[in-house]
Amino acid sequence: MPILSGAARVAGIIGWPVAHSRSPRLHGFWLERHGIDGIYVPLPIRPEAFTTAVRGLRDAGFAGANVTIPHKVAAFEICDAVDESARRAGAVNTLVFQDGRITGQNTDGWGFVANLQANGVAPDAGPALLLGAGGSARAIAAALQDAGAPVTICNRTADRATALAADLPGLRVLPWEQRSAALREHALVVNTTSLGMGANPALDLDLAAAPDALVVADIVYVPLQTPLLAAAERRGLRCVEGLGMLLYQAVPGFRAWFGVTPVVDEDLRRFVAGDLLGAGAGAPPSP
Repeated sequence: MPILSGAARVAGIIGWPVAHSRSPRLHGFWLERHGIDGIYVPLPIRPEAFTTAVRGLRDAGFAGANVTIPHKVAAFEICDAVDESARRAGAVNTLVFQDGRITGQNTDGWGFVANLQANGVAPDAGPALLLGAGGSARAIAAALQDAGAPVTICNRTADRATALAADLPGLRVLPWEQRSAALREHALVVNTTSLGMGANPALDLDLAAAPDALVVADIVYVPLQTPLLAAAERRGLRCVEGLGMLLYQAVPGFRAWFGVTPVVDEDLRRFVAGDLLGAGAGAPPSP
């Protein structure tokens, strides 16, 4: 493990809560692999303290930070400048502090598309059906549109889907009750909700109408195989799990903060997945 010096680069993950985040483990793997004089830390910050805390991190010499629930919109608002990915998503998950300025990116959509491609799935292979209309759905919808795919949004609360479509022209909105029947018209279906995560109820999606070529993706990665992916696997459908999105979305931030472009590979995936599986449950040795 590298010994930190007084010149160490410091970044972290801001959330409330944040103890569940795998980002410190992920970035710590890359820092050790590249022998970088730096550290990445969890930063539990309450919503009411967010603005003061972020400016304090900037002033304290942090290189930047990732931002997770519930702060992504607040992060967008605090930035001096945002890139196109953040502007289209209306939210920021990556902050970079430089020359006293705060700039923001949204790498969620980029990470999702990169994970599709790593699994041999072309993002523009056909129409995509996104279930959910939250921040992740917004970022993924924008990225898929940019890749050339027609996108349909289907959400339990119709007003949220309609609002998202107003911000991203070209999106089609479908009533929640039609989600299962709509599978036959799509090449890709993505669960962008928290259904199926941990103790949450499973996503209710009947795959009977799914064409054989349908790709089923889930952005949930706890558990690694969600009930949706298990059902898709039983149907013989191609599956893309959520851990890869987590890994790929981290690349731009690491590059900005630590000056190295890291690689997402099987060693990294096994290391992070081992933590998800738990000690003694097939976890790989430390790198």
